[in-house]
Amino acid sequence: MGRKEDNIKRATEVMHSREHIRNLAIAAHIDHGKTTLSDNLIAGAGMMSEELAGKSRVLDFDDQEAARGITINAASASMVHKVNGQDYLINLIDTPGHVDFGGDVTRAMRAVDGCIILTCAVEGAMPQTETVVRQALKEKVKPVLFINKVDRLINELQVTPEDMQERFMIQISKVNNLIRRFAPEEHKKNWQVSVQDGTVAFGSAFHNWGITVPYMSKSGISFKDIFEHCHNEQQRELAKKAPVHEVLLDMTVEKLPSPMIAQEYRIPNIWQGELESSVGKSMLQCDSGGPLSLMITKIWMDPHAGEVAVGRVYSGTVKQGDAVWAIGSAKSERVQQVSMMVGSDRIQVPEVSAGNIAALTGVRSAAAGVTIAREQDATPFEAIRHYSEPVVTVAIEPKAMKDLPKFIDALRGLAKADASLEVFTNQETGEALLAGMGELHLEITVYRLEEEQGIKVNVSEPIVVYRESISGNNKGRPFEGKSPNRHNRFYVEAEPLSEEVIQALREGHFGDGPVRAKDAKETGNKFAEFGLDKNMMRKIYAINGTTVLVNDTKGIQNLHETRELIIEAFNDVCKKGPIAEEPLTGVLVRLVDAKLHEDAIHRGPAQTIPAVRNAIKGSLIRSNSVMFEPIQKIRIDAPNEWIGGITREVTTRRGIIEDMPVEGGVASVIGKMPVAESFGFSNDIRAATQGRAVWNTENAGYVQVPSDLFHKISGEIRQRKGLKEEIPGESQYTD
Repeated sequence: MGRKEDNIKRATEVMHSREHIRNLAIAAHIDHGKTTLSDNLIAGAGMMSEELAGKSRVLDFDDQEAARGITINAASASMVHKVNGQDYLINLIDTPGHVDFGGDVTRAMRAVDGCIILTCAVEGAMPQTETVVRQALKEKVKPVLFINKVDRLINELQVTPEDMQERFMIQISKVNNLIRRFAPEEHKKNWQVSVQDGTVAFGSAFHNWGITVPYMSKSGISFKDIFEHCHNEQQRELAKKAPVHEVLLDMTVEKLPSPMIAQEYRIPNIWQGELESSVGKSMLQCDSGGPLSLMITKIWMDPHAGEVAVGRVYSGTVKQGDAVWAIGSAKSERVQQVSMMVGSDRIQVPEVSAGNIAALTGVRSAAAGVTIAREQDATPFEAIRHYSEPVVTVAIEPKAMKDLPKFIDALRGLAKADASLEVFTNQETGEALLAGMGELHLEITVYRLEEEQGIKVNVSEPIVVYRESISGNNKGRPFEGKSPNRHNRFYVEAEPLSEEVIQALREGHFGDGPVRAKDAKETGNKFAEFGLDKNMMRKIYAINGTTVLVNDTKGIQNLHETRELIIEAFNDVCKKGPIAEEPLTGVLVRLVDAKLHEDAIHRGPAQTIPAVRNAIKGSLIRSNSVMFEPIQKIRIDAPNEWIGGITREVTTRRGIIEDMPVEGGVASVIGKMPVAESFGFSNDIRAATQGRAVWNTENAGYVQVPSDLFHKISGEIRQRKGLKEEIPGESQYTD
C-alpha cells in the first residue's frame, strides 16, 4: 500500500473520533504564500510528492488559478497527522486572498473552528489581512499566526537577528490588536497569539521549514541555528530538521479546538434556533447520533459527477442514499455519493459524521449558505454575511442563440457556486447582468463560461453599481401617492438612517425581508437600542438590505389587507430608486396615513402597488436625493523614483492620498479611489512605473457622490438605461 493510500485509510478511521478532528483554514493577504503552504502541509502528510510541494499547487486545480498564480476557489483537503502516537484528522480549507474573492473566505470561515493567519515577514500585515482576521473572528474561529518568507528577511534584506525579532514583535502586536478589536468579548484575552505559548510560528513555506518555541525545545534547534542555515544557503537541511508541516500541524492539533469544544460556543453565534431543542443540544455536543444538520459552504462543478456540494456537518451523520431537504427548496432529494475531499480528489465513503467536512452529490437544490436537514421545517443557519457587496456589473449574452438554454443553466450554476455573484437574466432576450466584486471576479466568471462550459459570449464594458439615498427628510410634509382609479391614497415620509443603524442592518442584526407581526415588537426593541423611537419601530413592516419600512398610521381600516402589496411596492423602490433606478440604501420609509376604498375589489395590486411606489419615490425626492458610489482602499508600493507617476495616476482618478510612508528604498501610496475610476488602472500603473509597482485594493463601502458630479453621473446612468436624461421631479409622482 502506498503512503497516500495508507493515509486515506487512516483518515477514514479517525474521522469518527471527534476529539481528534481539527477543521482549519489558512487565511492571508494575496501573494503571502497560502497555497504554497497548503501544498507543503498536504505533501508532508503524504498526500502528494514532496518535490512538487509549493510548485504544483494541489489546491489550485483550476486552470485559471494555475495560470494567474492566485487562488480563486476555497479548496479543501483532509489529511492525517500523528502527535504523541495519536492520529489526528485535519480538514484544511485554503482560501483566496484577492479582495474580489472575499465571499469565499467568509464562507470558508463558517466551516472551520480554527485558522492559521499567514503574514509575510517582509511586507507585514496588509489591508486584506485585517479583512480576513475580522471575518474569522466574526465567525468565532480561533486564530494562530504563521510568519512566512523569513528567509527573505535574512538573505535579501540582510537584517540582523535583533532587527528580525523586532520586526516580528511589530507584526505580532498588529495581529493581536486586530484580535482585541474584533474577537468575541469572552475570547479577547485568551485568543491573543504569542511566541512563548506556541501560537506563533515562523518559517518559509517555499523552502519547507518552520519553527515554534515548543518545537525548538523538542528538537533542540535555536533561533541562531535558523539564522545560520538561511545565511549559509542550507535551507534544505533546515527543512529536514524542522519540516513546516510537522511544526504547523503540531501547532494546530495542540492550540486549535476540536469540533466538540468549538461547537459549544460557535453554534449560538451561527444558529438562531432553540438551543434546548434536540437538534440544538445535538449541535452543541457535536453528536453524530443526533438529527442531521449540515451547512453548505461551497458548490463546485465536477466534470464527471456534476454539482458537488461541500459543507460542514454540525450534527448527525449523512449517508449515501439519505433523503434530505435543502431548507427553502420544494422537495426532498437523495444523496447519491458522500465523500471526503483531498485536493482535487474525492474519496468516496459510506457516511460522514458530525464535526467533519463532507462533499455530497445529488442534492441539486443545495447552494452556498444553504442548510441541509432531514426535516423540511428545520431551523436554518444564520445567513452568511459578506463584508463587501457586488459593485461592478457587466451585461453578457451568448453569441449564438442556440446556446441560450445552456447559457441560462450555466449562469444558474455559477450563481449557486458563488454567493458573491449576482445574476439577473432576461429570459426573452437572453441578456444577463452579472454583478461581482471587481473586474477580476467578472473576468474569471466569463472565462468559466467560455472555457469550461464552451459557451462563447459577448461582454459589455464594466458598469459600476451606485446607490441612491437621501440627505434630508420630509417630516410634516408627507408625499401623497394616488392609485390609478383615484380611490386610494397613501402618504409617506422618508428620513435617512444613522451610520450606526446602517452598519447593524448590513451585519444582519435585525434580519431581512418582511417582519412577521409576532416578531415586530422584538425587532422594534432592537432598533430602540440604536436610539430610534421604540413605539414607532414596533410597527415595522419590512427590511430590505439597509432600508426599513414602518407602518406609522393609526386606526386605518382594512390596511392590514394591503400589507403584502405595500411591502411589494417598497421592495420595488429598494431595487430601483427614483433618481436613476439604482438600489436604495440607508432610508427609513414611514407610511403615515392612508385613505382606502371600502370595497376590496377597488384596492387590488394594480391600484395599491403603483400608489405606494409613487408615494415612496416622491417622498425620497422631497427629502433631497443623493447618490453614493463604491470606493476602494488602495495601497501601491514602488521604488522611490516612480512615486510621482503613481500619485499623478491616483489623483487624476479622483483618488485621495491619505499616507505616503517610505521604508528603505520603497515608498507606499495609501488612499482611496472610486471604483468607477479604477477600470484600466492596472495597465496605467504598470506603464507609469515600467512594471515596478505592486498594488492591492480592497472594497471600502460607499461615499456620497460630490454634488458637482451628481447630475452628470445620474444623467449618464439614466441614458445608459434608456430613461429620459433629466432627473424626475416630484410632479412625476403626483398622478
